[in-house]
Amino acid sequence: MPTVRCSVTDERLAELSGLVVVGDQMLAINDGGSQVAVYGLDGACQVVDVQGAPVDPFDPEDLGVGPGGSVWVADTGDNNAERATVALHVLRPDGAASLYRLTYPDGAHDAEALLVAPDGTPYVVTKEVLGSSAVYRPTAPLADGGTVPMERVATVNVTLTGTPGGPVGRAGQLMVTGGAVASDGSALALRTYTDAYVWPLSGSDVVGALAAAPARVALPESPQGEAISFTADSRGLVVASEGLPSDVVVLPLPTTPAGTAAPSTAPETAIPSIAELTEKGSPLPAALFAALGATVVVWLGSRLLRRP
Repeated sequence: MPTVRCSVTDERLAELSGLVVVGDQMLAINDGGSQVAVYGLDGACQVVDVQGAPVDPFDPEDLGVGPGGSVWVADTGDNNAERATVALHVLRPDGAASLYRLTYPDGAHDAEALLVAPDGTPYVVTKEVLGSSAVYRPTAPLADGGTVPMERVATVNVTLTGTPGGPVGRAGQLMVTGGAVASDGSALALRTYTDAYVWPLSGSDVVGALAAAPARVALPESPQGEAISFTADSRGLVVASEGLPSDVVVLPLPTTPAGTAAPSTAPETAIPSIAELTEKGSPLPAALFAALGATVVVWLGSRLLRRP
């Protein structure tokens, strides 16, 4: 059963978009701000420290932890699909910071999910209104202050689940809004506004993991859920939403029934693609209308709330 760990009330985290549990502390970022800032929260969700870099981010969306305890901020939001580059800000325990810029091979994308593999390779997962998210990784070692191209290495398909929540109606069930990798390297997760999907991970083979069918867990209804992490012991999930107060909720990992680790091409276990929905008689028109409505809402919101 879901349990509320604590509730975030600090106005600096009114748009909490990324969360990661590190030991007995949580790290969180806000969607916005004039410089990179990562907030340390105690067990009562109170801000106890702030670390950052004097860089003005465009649209930070997710958070991860890499080898050696480095904290990765994914400055990858792009509601209007207009950015020439996206950025990863890496904060190290010694106070040093790096800025890595990345380019897509096929034009701009909005992305709100970051997966940092145990070997330190970052994967950016796009947010798509029709539920077919692309996964990208750098084609070369990251260069501090430089720009490295990415390549598309996987696709994650999700479909309508019926789970309520989010700001855009049913389309929120299709849009990937956050990602996480367990601290022990055993699993990775992606979430939408309404559901979480968990894959077992072997080594740092993120692409191989995403080729299998995940276990799904419905998340508690929230106004705009974007943050997800594993618990410190890697046995549960931790989620939170934008808006204040924001409950930080702990959920047990979903039980993986026998056979769900089969390749995602297996129709009896895979999450179907949008094309497959038509064959199975699912409410595709409803999904399309929901997606259209979500596009309008997101576009209007970007004009009102995002920077020019």
